Order: sequence, then structure tokens, then C-alpha cells
Amino acid sequence: MFPPPVRRAALCASLLLQVGAVVVMWLSARAEAGPAVRETIAAAVTAATPDEQREMILSLKATPSPEVVSWLDKWKEGAIFIYQDDEGKATALLLTGSQDAADSYATLRLSDGAPMCAADGSPIRINPKAVDFADTDSGLRRAMKEVADLAALADADPDKRIRAIQDSAIGQNSDKLPALEAVRLLEKNPKALRALEESMAIIRLNSPEPEQRITACNTLGRLHSIAARDMIKSMATETDAATDKDTRTAANHALSAIDSHIATINALGTAFRGLSLGSVLLVVAIGLAITFGLMGIINMAHGELIAVGAYTTYIIQNVFAAGLKLSPFGVSISIPGLNLHSGGNLYFAVALPASFIAAALVGLLLERTVIRFLYRRPLESLLATWGISLVLQQLFRLIFGANNVQVTSPLWLSGNWTVNDVVFGWNRVFVIVFAAAIIAATWLVINKTPLGLLIRAVMQNRNMAACMGIRTERVNMMTFGFGCGLAGLAGAFLSQIGNVGPSLGQNYIVDAFMTVVVGGVGNILGTVISALGIGVADQTLQQYLGNPVTGKILVLAAIILFLQWRPAGLFVTRSRSLD
Repeated sequence: MFPPPVRRAALCASLLLQVGAVVVMWLSARAEAGPAVRETIAAAVTAATPDEQREMILSLKATPSPEVVSWLDKWKEGAIFIYQDDEGKATALLLTGSQDAADSYATLRLSDGAPMCAADGSPIRINPKAVDFADTDSGLRRAMKEVADLAALADADPDKRIRAIQDSAIGQNSDKLPALEAVRLLEKNPKALRALEESMAIIRLNSPEPEQRITACNTLGRLHSIAARDMIKSMATETDAATDKDTRTAANHALSAIDSHIATINALGTAFRGLSLGSVLLVVAIGLAITFGLMGIINMAHGELIAVGAYTTYIIQNVFAAGLKLSPFGVSISIPGLNLHSGGNLYFAVALPASFIAAALVGLLLERTVIRFLYRRPLESLLATWGISLVLQQLFRLIFGANNVQVTSPLWLSGNWTVNDVVFGWNRVFVIVFAAAIIAATWLVINKTPLGLLIRAVMQNRNMAACMGIRTERVNMMTFGFGCGLAGLAGAFLSQIGNVGPSLGQNYIVDAFMTVVVGGVGNILGTVISALGIGVADQTLQQYLGNPVTGKILVLAAIILFLQWRPAGLFVTRSRSLD
């Protein structure tokens, strides 16, 4: 006996030799696949009967590849011709080169790609109108589709390959199993391997052998296969418990595992949608929490400031692209574009600060011309800002038109991320992060900056702050501008998840006031908790009631009852200026 180190070395060498042999065989098969495919298709084109043609085409299912699909497409498109020599021998050929004066082309044999030559060695040129092209019938086209469906299993794109693997389970055709087994030996992608295991198990559900059906049920239950749920449910109800008890038991266990998985997915999906909806409410309401909560201004034009941010995003998008033409008050204005190829992905990074600045400037203008005369006059401020909102809506219609404008999301906000069958949309993930960033920035401004110190001093006691030398008018102006800028940021994001039009803000103004009042007027933390709570409650009720309208009605009723119990909201802000 050899010592253990020698035995281990011999075993490793043997394994390496086996792996090397497999690699060599695989490379040889790949090298020979091209000629073999062409020879098979050429033989099928010139076969004597349609049955022989179908048999040859279906034989390609054993070696599916994109090249097979390419040649079959040429056949269906009429790009393959049949040439018969003087002895009556038919040859499948392709036309190549340019057309000459006699309307003829040079020819290549389909089987090997070599030029077609006559007996004397001269190249053969033919007129496509003088020969027959390879025709197809319905049966042959069905056979081609079967091969093409399997050939997609070898696609270089993993996403396309996975979709093809999933589609192969449709119809539960057991003839596809050998090709799926062959693909599994070479597949390395974990998601594709899981799809292969799932598709093969779905096909085996239709097997006449009980052992295979039981194994398939166990596999699909372990994989939590939602695609197989209906088939397993039918098997569980239709299988006779007296004659095939084991199969029925396996089907019921698999169905229970899948249903439990679906319940988990629904719960996580509802929580995510509720969190994202709460984040949208928070983004919309945070600016109002400043202007209404801290300053006591009932700003009914808050929705239009949101629209300012959305339209700013629209303008920035067009500036990065081909430009924009506007006709405000009948005057034609052309804004040139940068024509950046990557502008569709870059513009939003510029639009965010631009929307904040644009809305803040509009807010400063409103504060200096109207709002500063209406402090401590809530009814007058409500009526004045409502009139301002109507004026701004009409301005939007005159400048941008009455119809909605299109804002295209950048690619990094357009996709989604799927984890264990729970889909997380990138735009929804972004709004959650975006809302957290806005809250953090607002907290830092109010609590860690000189402006924040002045804001808190003026909001606590305006007269005392003025006596201490603080310019309260300037603080009021900066606070209102900051709150309006946050509304502009909300508009920039809302442009990514909905239409942008003159009435964009009106769709959110009620929700914004509701969120601020429930959280507690003047309390930022209360606004955060209120927004998230309303969002999660709304989505949870919609999920379990199955009716969005009923869910919203119940949420509104709950808010009314809550305010009857706590009129000041979740958190009461004590301020001499508010008392």
C-alpha cells in the first residue's frame, strides 16, 4: 500500500485527467458544432419528404445553440435555395456577393460554405428567380420553433437564458428534459441552475411514474415555486388518495410550503410598499412641516411649489438632451440642449439641487411680496395662498401647456431588485433613502447651524428674539424659503413616479396637511412617524381588503377619530409664538 500522501496525489492526478478529458471533449464538440449544424440543415432542406425534414430538424434539439436559430431563420425567410444539377442531385445553397448584369449571384454550399463549382471548375452563378427557395409548412415551422426555444438555453445573456429555461417548462413536454440536462452540466449561473431545477421538476410533474412526481413535488416545495402552484394544487385535488396516497401527500406538503412562502412575500411586499408610500408622504410634507408647523403659515400654494420642482426637473432633462421650445404668453423661447448621450442618466443629479433652488427662489418672492404681511393672520394667509396657487397653476398652463409633460427616469432608477421573489423597485428604494437624507439634512440645519439656532429662537418667542438683536424678518424669509425648497425637492422626485402637470401639487396637498397635523404641528419627528404610519396602514388595509378605495376611506376615518382624541397630534409643540 502507498502512503496516504502518495494516494492523495494519485487521486488528484486522476481527477485532473478526468476534468481535462471532459474539457477537451467539450471544446471538440464546440468546434464541430458549426459544420454539423450546417450539414444537418442542408440535409433537411433537400430531404425527400416533410416527415424526414421534421425528423432532421428535431434532431438539433440535442445540441441547441444560437447558430441553429440563425440558420433556421434564414430558412424561414427564404434565404436558402435548392439547386439541381444535370444529374438531378439537389443541393442547398446560399447566394453571396453582388448582382451582375444577368441578375445572378455567386453561390455557396450550405453544408460547408464552400463555393459552388461546375464540373469544369468554373463558379456557378444563378438567378434567384430561376431556382426554388427552400419552403416550409406549418409542421416544419412548429419543429423549428421547438428547436429555437431550446437554442435560447445557450444564449450568452444570463437573463435571456433564464427566461428561456423558464419558458421550457410550458406544456410540460418531457422531450425537453435531455436538452435541459445537457445545459445543466455546463451552467454556472446560480439563478439559471435554480431555474433549470424548477423547470425540470415542473415537467416531471406530468410523468406517468409516481416516484418522479413525488420527487418533483418535493423539489418544487423546497424551491417555493410559485409558477408550479396551480399545477401542484390540481395534482393534490385530482390524485386519488386510495391509489396514490404518497403523491397526494407530497403535493399537499409542497402546496403548503409554497402558500407559506407567498404569505411571507405578501407581508414583506406590503411592508416595503407601505414604507415607500410613507416616504413619498414624508418627502411631500417635510416642507410643509417647516412653513406650517414652525411658522404657522397655512400655505395652500405648497402643491404648486412642488410642481415648480417637477417642472425644473423637466427643463433640466431637456437641456441635457436636445433642448426645449416654450411659448409663454405667445412669445417663442428656445432653450438649447447639450445633446449628451449620457444625459439621460446624469440630468437627475443636477435636477435635484436645481429644483430646490428654483422652488426656494419662488418661495422667497412669495414671502417678500405677500406672506410677510400675513403673519399671525391664518385665515387671510389661507385665502391669499389659495389665490396664489390658482395663479401659479395658470402660469404653468401658459408656459408648459395644459397637458402633462413627460419626464423619463434615469436608468439607475428604472430597474428593480428581486430578493427571494420580493420585488424592490429602484425608484421606491431611492425615495426611502431620499426621504431619510432630507430628514437628516433638515435636522442638521435646524439643530446644528446658526440659521437653525435663529429659527428656533424666533419660533419660540419672536418678540424676545427681536429684542436680542435678531432680524426676525430675515429669519422668516430664510425659513419660508427653506421650506419651499424642500417642496421643490419633493417635486423632483414625484416627477419620477407620476405625471407632471399644472395640477400635480393638488394631488398631494391634502395628504401633506394631514401628515403634518397627525404628527403634531411644528414637530419634525411627529411628521416622520405620521407619514410612515399612514403609508404602512394604507398599504396593509389595501392588501387585506383587496380594495384600494375602502382602504383609503378606513385610513381617513382612523385619522379623524385620532384627531378627535388628540387634536394636537402625536407630539405637542410648546411655543409662545404659537400659543
